[in-house]
Amino acid sequence: MALKGNLRDFSTTQLLNLINLARKTGTLTIDANGNQSWLCFKEGKLVYATQDERGGHLAKMLQQSGKLTDEQARAIQQRMEIKNDKELGLLLINAGYVSQEDIVRSVRSYILNNVYPLFTWSDGTFRFDANMLPFEDRITIPISLENVIMEGSRRMQEWERLQDELPNLDMALRFVERPDARMRDINMSVEEWRVVSFINPRNTIHQIAQFNNTSEFQIRKIVYALMQAGLVELVLPEGVTRPAPGAPDKAPATMRPPAVKRGVVEKLIGFFQQRQ
Repeated sequence: MALKGNLRDFSTTQLLNLINLARKTGTLTIDANGNQSWLCFKEGKLVYATQDERGGHLAKMLQQSGKLTDEQARAIQQRMEIKNDKELGLLLINAGYVSQEDIVRSVRSYILNNVYPLFTWSDGTFRFDANMLPFEDRITIPISLENVIMEGSRRMQEWERLQDELPNLDMALRFVERPDARMRDINMSVEEWRVVSFINPRNTIHQIAQFNNTSEFQIRKIVYALMQAGLVELVLPEGVTRPAPGAPDKAPATMRPPAVKRGVVEKLIGFFQQRQ
């Protein structure tokens, strides 16, 4: 029987801690803000995570990590004869497009990028189905939950700081004078260069994130780093006027630790202590 609950009563951090301590195998499904995430565990280790009900696609993961071009990724995804990611990975390795290490790193990055945003979710429902492991045709990577929890908690603190620094993603960006000279001395990731390529007073930060399929956390982190480096500055989007004096601003979302109900805690602990 599946265990169900609400993130207001039991946070993602607490759920992962229990799954880790009880060395559970199964799938945790979380629904919040119209989004759904699936986290798969085997004997207490995170082995897969996705927000795509089909489980994601290896070609897209390799594209996001810069190992495949956009054109290559699209062409691969259109090849219907490739049945699963394991088969695709072997074909790409044999063809010399990527290495096994490239695939492991890309899949691991995909998994973690689908987990870390969940630490900021304070409202939503969850369901844990013991011994259920979907996405068996995907490449899985065992990841220690202790490290995931520590990094997720650190990112949550960073998320709160970034929300204070960049509360409004409807602002646009523009380069300061002569940014090229400074950029020559800065090493940027593929994701950062993609963001830079869309910087224009016509594009809001939110639109840039959508163009690049980037999470709010990641876009805030990249934009804040560019601002700190003195490369860009915030401006109103072209065609947008300032709000009238005294007009209410949109307040940034705040995160509070959920109020834990004793009955819920006892039920959860009892469930995860059961033998598999």
